[in-house]
Amino acid sequence: MAALLNSVRAFFTPQTFHVDQENPGDVVARETLLDRAMGEGRRRKSSEKLRAGRIPAEGLALVARDEDGHVIGSVRLWNVEAGISREGRAVEALLLGPLAVDSAHEGKGIGSALMRAAIAEATRRGHGAILLVGDAPYYERFGFFADKAQHLIMPGPFERSRFLALELKAGWLEGAAGLLVASGRRLSA
Repeated sequence: MAALLNSVRAFFTPQTFHVDQENPGDVVARETLLDRAMGEGRRRKSSEKLRAGRIPAEGLALVARDEDGHVIGSVRLWNVEAGISREGRAVEALLLGPLAVDSAHEGKGIGSALMRAAIAEATRRGHGAILLVGDAPYYERFGFFADKAQHLIMPGPFERSRFLALELKAGWLEGAAGLLVASGRRLSA
């Protein structure tokens, strides 16, 4: 019900934000936002193991900015290998997360706008699938479902019902099985 109310509220609320590429000047604002939105345990999550020491996928670090240019939302996607195919090849995919919106701006459609922009950009760049760990009722509206990730596992503890996938190319994850492994560019020392 809350998601429905937020959708209706967002429809009638004038858009006071825009989605943009993240830039180096956004780092402090993004990290502060993520700390507030995700809490102290955010760095202990299994997804974080795949992001640690890596750079987001090319062109797939997005922020939402308010009218004054302040960061009020963030989403990033990361290159991973989603197990192996039936033929034994690594299956390239993206891992989404975290998605966060400043609590003062919730209910304005910012999270949805970030999700739609991220999916569209990943599709435009030719990626085959996006995986995430998150609230199924929220992410299902974007096409993410647990059945597409049923034969994949995260490195560390995770809730199976919250491990979701969206195929950007039909059949991309068909037959994929195994452990997600980070494959993106490393941060330089």
